[in-house]
Amino acid sequence: NFSKFSYILAEWLRIEISQHPHSMRKVANIVIGLQRLQKFRHAEKVSRSTEFTEHELLNIILESVVEETVVMRLSCDSPVTYSKQDKELQCTVCDNLQKRLVHSEGDPYLLAVTLKGGNQIRINLSTYASPSCNSTKGQPVCLGIAKSNLYLSCTESDSGSPHLSLEEVKNKEELKMIRGEDGLKRFLFLRSVKGGSVNTFESARFPGWFISTATEDDQPVEMCGEADTSRLTFYILQKQSICVE
Repeated sequence: NFSKFSYILAEWLRIEISQHPHSMRKVANIVIGLQRLQKFRHAEKVSRSTEFTEHELLNIILESVVEETVVMRLSCDSPVTYSKQDKELQCTVCDNLQKRLVHSEGDPYLLAVTLKGGNQIRINLSTYASPSCNSTKGQPVCLGIAKSNLYLSCTESDSGSPHLSLEEVKNKEELKMIRGEDGLKRFLFLRSVKGGSVNTFESARFPGWFISTATEDDQPVEMCGEADTSRLTFYILQKQSICVE
């Protein structure tokens, strides 16, 4: 009977679950979660000597324990179509080292810069409904700079690897319906959320490649493969507001 199950990782963290008897599946999930938290405890001791803030500690715990459930569906017989929804999210974006995304007029790319103030850009995050028969790892979105016609796009570079750039879209009506065969899929990214606040953005056109920033300051925002651990792929969306078209 697991009606009462408790575990203490340290003096500062205690988990206690007191409900009706659990199924074996739920008990297994609890045990797995506790094991991951224990690994996090050991990793935290050697990762850095300074103390975490409460916000940082909460994000690390949630990232260590909470995982998304991905539902894979059969591929469509007809061409895949993504339909833009009426509401879009406007926000500022920073990576997990608190570097802000900024843009200098005329540059075809974004920079990740540590800012104490200043004019960081606001991103319009437009969501899309994808076909139910299509297998996706997250919510399809387009990422545009507010009050402009510039959108992030992922294309193939001369070397053959995915390349992230800012591209001007003269007719935004074209992005209301994106079909797999019309070339506009380069503007789509699959947004996944972990721990309730940590976001990743994977290219819809190039699966396994993510929007990323360097650990160094004042460097371009680029694409990287999921096996590349030298770059940062986690983002926090701040100052969020909902816009209705």
